[in-house]
Order: sequence, then structure tokens, then C-alpha cells
Amino acid sequence: MIGYLTIGTNNLERATAFYDDLLSGIGAARAFQTDELTVWGFGEGSTLFTVTKPYDKNEATVGNGVMVALSAENPEAIDILHAKALELGATNEGDPGPRGKNFYAAYFRDPDGNKLNFFCYT
Repeated sequence: MIGYLTIGTNNLERATAFYDDLLSGIGAARAFQTDELTVWGFGEGSTLFTVTKPYDKNEATVGNGVMVALSAENPEAIDILHAKALELGATNEGDPGPRGKNFYAAYFRDPDGNKLNFFCYT
């Protein structure tokens, strides 16, 4: 149902390096790049994840209440991915752990302040 997700950045080079390293941990690879955006995916026909400079040329800002959730294989992978995000310069928005019944997640903000999480059902 979801074709792609897009978040803004004010520093495309930094965001691209951050997500190249981080998203490789869930099997995503760079699909394509322009001077304005970088896109990752899991192969043809998969949902894409995009970081972009804003089209209107204004500063990218973080959406209040907006979060991108990225699925991971298991809690161990989430622990590793969350630690990797922090190592790459993300800030912690919620340590890895169970959230309710059969749900495990970890939350962070990327270097631009966008909120994301890794999650799995247990």
C-alpha cells in the first residue's frame, strides 16, 4: 500500500551517509540519487525510503507527531540497529524494549531531528 516515505534534510550529504550505513543493517540499498534526494529500497517493487532537500527551497523542519517505523527481524536486530543509529549521531528517543504485548521497538531522531523507530512483533 505504501509506495515510498520521504523525510526532509538540510544536509543531504550527511543524511545520505547516515542512512547508507544505518539502512544496510535491514538489507536496504541505495536505489538512486540526484542532487536533491537519495532513495533506498529492498529491490524492485519494494517500498522506498527517501531523504530530500525541500522542494520549496525552505529549511527542512520536523513534523510534530510524524514518525517513520522501520521493521526489523527480531529484538536482537533492533538492539544493534538502535545502537548503530546512536553511534552515527542520532539521539535516543526510547531505549530498545517491549512496548505492550508482542511488540518490541526502539526510537531515535536522525541528525536532522526526524523521529524514527525500528520495530518487530514478538
